Amino acid sequence: MPRYALKVEYDGAPFAGWQRQAEQPSVQGAIEAALARLEPGPHKIAAAGRTDAGVHGLAQVAHCDLVKDWDPFKLMGALNYHLKPAPVAVVACAPVAEDWHARFSAVERRYLFRLLMRRAPETLEAGRVWRVPQRLDVEAMRDGARHLLGKHDFTTFRSSICQAKSPIKTLDALEIEEVAGLGGPELRFHLRARSFLHNQVRSIVGTLERVGAGSWAPEDVKTALEAKDRAACGPVCPPQGLYLAGVGYPQDPFS
Repeated sequence: MPRYALKVEYDGAPFAGWQRQAEQPSVQGAIEAALARLEPGPHKIAAAGRTDAGVHGLAQVAHCDLVKDWDPFKLMGALNYHLKPAPVAVVACAPVAEDWHARFSAVERRYLFRLLMRRAPETLEAGRVWRVPQRLDVEAMRDGARHLLGKHDFTTFRSSICQAKSPIKTLDALEIEEVAGLGGPELRFHLRARSFLHNQVRSIVGTLERVGAGSWAPEDVKTALEAKDRAACGPVCPPQGLYLAGVGYPQDPFS
């Protein structure tokens, strides 16, 4: 059966997450329903990562198996037609080998987290950023972030319901960029790793926000990491500022 890689963009607000759920809307469910309009199902797609409720996708990657040999451009257009009005779009489509897997062939994931610093409620950016009412000390946050780079036991920054076999992960990049965002001054956290634990990014950002607000010293991040104890973590920030920004493969199927 021909296999196709799909690059998917979506607004996570109306969904219970990526993963198909019995009685709640999901991104996976929306795409599988669109596929069923093209070929008889059932269809089951696989993705590079399972984003939680409210988390967005800029460049999620999934794959599907079909019976017909589709022209990738026509398949993308047909899926987007049947995905309407859901806030989901296939932005690229490419044929891949039968043993290529969106999750298991991936060698890195990249996440973006957007934090808006202003007192007034967000209006145009509602549901797309985490707003905090004061300016944060960015340099202190960067100092705290340095303690998290590299290979560590990230038990402190792992959800209690995480299903990963090991809490040991290697964080390859954690950069904090200050920009003039649409609604005001914004911090953008760029994180890169082969894989992440459940809630790891939101736990890291929530902890670093405490550093920026002056409640934690940068060295407290190292202490929390070394504690290997979920109770030592700072607050877990809300999901709406989080985006799956990209997935890396040995050979980019969309290039």
